[in-house]
Amino acid sequence: MSRYKINEVFESIQGEGAHTGVPSIFIRTQGCPVGCAWCDTKQTWTEDTIFRTSVADVMNKSEPDERWFEASAEQLLTLIRKQNYVANHIILTGGEPCLFDLTAVSSLFIDNGFSVSIETSGTFEIVTHPDTWVTLSPKVKMKGGFAVLDSALARANEIKHPVATEAHIDDLKQLLDRGQHAEETLIYLQPISQQARATQLAVDTCIKENWRLSLQTHKFIGIE
Repeated sequence: MSRYKINEVFESIQGEGAHTGVPSIFIRTQGCPVGCAWCDTKQTWTEDTIFRTSVADVMNKSEPDERWFEASAEQLLTLIRKQNYVANHIILTGGEPCLFDLTAVSSLFIDNGFSVSIETSGTFEIVTHPDTWVTLSPKVKMKGGFAVLDSALARANEIKHPVATEAHIDDLKQLLDRGQHAEETLIYLQPISQQARATQLAVDTCIKENWRLSLQTHKFIGIE
C-alpha cells in the first residue's frame, strides 16, 4: 500500500496557471531535494522523522512548518471528507509530489468524482492516473543537480516556467527545443516575484512567443 508524507491539507483558490480561479483542495507532500533558490515552501524540503507527527497536529498548524504526517490514499480521502470541503478539484503539490508513486491516490480521488492535478519540477518520473492534469514547473540548474526529464516534458499538460531574467527564458527555450512536449501543451511564463521588471519581461516574452502569462494571484489577494 502506498504511503504519502503530507505537510499540509487545505482548501483555497488556485492562483496560478491554467486552473487560476478554480476552488481547490491542496495536498502538499513532504520532501524535496531539488533546492530551488526561490522556493516559498522550504519547510517541505526535509524528510527528517523528527518532524513526523499526527494528522491532527498538522491540520491544526497556525503557520507552515516542517511537521508532516504519513497516510494512505484511503486515509487522505477520509480526511478530506471529514473537513467538509466543497471543492472538487485536488492539487497534489509539494515539496516534490513525484517522489511518490501517485497512482493510488490520484486514482482513488478520480474514482470518487474529483479532478486531480500535480505540480512538479519535472526532475522525477511522473507516475499517476492517466487523467491527471500535470503542471510542470521546470527547475533548471538548481542546487540539487537534478535534470528535467524528457518523460516529464512529454507528460506535461502545461509548462509553467518561473522567470526573472533573460537566462530563464533561454533555459525554457532549450527545454522546448528538445521537442518532447506535445503540440497542445500550454506554455506559461510566471514572474518569480511581483517586481515590475520580472513581470514586464514575462509580458513582453509572452507576446513575442505567443505564450501565456501566469501571475501568482493568490499572493496579490493575500490567500494561501
